[in-house]
Amino acid sequence: MNPWAKDFPILNQTMNGKRLVYLDNAATSQRPLQVIHAVDEFYRTQNANPHRGLYELSVQATQRYEGARSTIAKFIGAKKDCEVIFTRNASEALNLVAYSYGLTFLKKDDEIALPVSEHHSNLVPWQMVAKAKGAKLVYLYPDAEGHLPEKEINSKITEKTKLVAIAHVSNVLGSVYPVRKIADKAHSVGAVVVVDCAQSIPHMRVDVQELGADFMAFSGHKMMAPMGIGVLYGREELLNKMPPFLRGGEMIEYVHEQDATFAPLPEKFEAGTQNAGGAVGLEAAVRYLEGIGYERIHRTERELLNYALDGLAEIPHVTVYGGTKNRENRCGVISFNVDGVHPHDVASILDAGGVAIRAGHHCAQPMMEYLKINATCRASFYFYNTKDDVDVFLENLKKVRGWLGLGT
Repeated sequence: MNPWAKDFPILNQTMNGKRLVYLDNAATSQRPLQVIHAVDEFYRTQNANPHRGLYELSVQATQRYEGARSTIAKFIGAKKDCEVIFTRNASEALNLVAYSYGLTFLKKDDEIALPVSEHHSNLVPWQMVAKAKGAKLVYLYPDAEGHLPEKEINSKITEKTKLVAIAHVSNVLGSVYPVRKIADKAHSVGAVVVVDCAQSIPHMRVDVQELGADFMAFSGHKMMAPMGIGVLYGREELLNKMPPFLRGGEMIEYVHEQDATFAPLPEKFEAGTQNAGGAVGLEAAVRYLEGIGYERIHRTERELLNYALDGLAEIPHVTVYGGTKNRENRCGVISFNVDGVHPHDVASILDAGGVAIRAGHHCAQPMMEYLKINATCRASFYFYNTKDDVDVFLENLKKVRGWLGLGT
């Protein structure tokens, strides 16, 4: 019996008359009661605009909001609380860097290096910057096992490179990329490093100092927090040099008819009323993760990954992308296809059995083009999943081709 399943009421539901087997955790995770209750308590007892009032309720809301920032700063190893900027999600955080840093500091003929496997959120903004500034995108390509060869790193990050954008973990292959090695190479040529940790921070300890990240982004909803809350970490000296991304209330110091001056960090990048309830929920999710411990999470997910990969290897007509040999540098994400069956049909058939997986290009179309496919199925695990979940997934998958009259 999974000791944490009781904290997730949604997992006790049935779907299509079957027990829900939720294997779409790379897209969004489920929320434990501890997070749900924390958000509920905030809105029942402390709801007011942070930083906007001198009355007691607003002061309490401010304390909860800034307390969440302090918790997140310690959680990711930031040197100061002001290096943590609350956003809606990782996509907004990465766009903030692209617009505020990229458009300001990159120049014509500068190079931006990034893996071809990047999520669109850490790729499309850099396309925009490259087009606007006359810069060039340089792609790093993974090998057959889904990992970035040292040759790619050393040959693609050069004196022309001014920025490197990289996901800590690929949302398609589950590969854990050597961010520190890449950051050291980037810094040796004077480049800035932007790390997308949306797929890693729910599953492993992330310390921005150890990663060598100049900027780091993640979303709360992939780590059991509410939707609509995310984080950008940035080194203080870089954030101070950058212009605001959004302008309006709260991010100003003084506004005159023809000009304005801006508030110091972090308020400079937090225009308007913020998602204080989401920040409280994110703090609760962090405390929940720390209560379990990343070692236990890693051990549980490693067992599930190995069990699922071994099971998939025994099913004919299934192709797993990213290889299966080097499992130590892989998170609990498996992209696969069934011969002769569109991924959408696979997902629909599994859904009839209560199994929720993802099907599509996973917001990584350049990676799909590199793999010479249009889409994949994707099963992704979290610590509240069990081997029973994997068994149900595998048993339903075995039936897919038969249900379509293609044989076994």
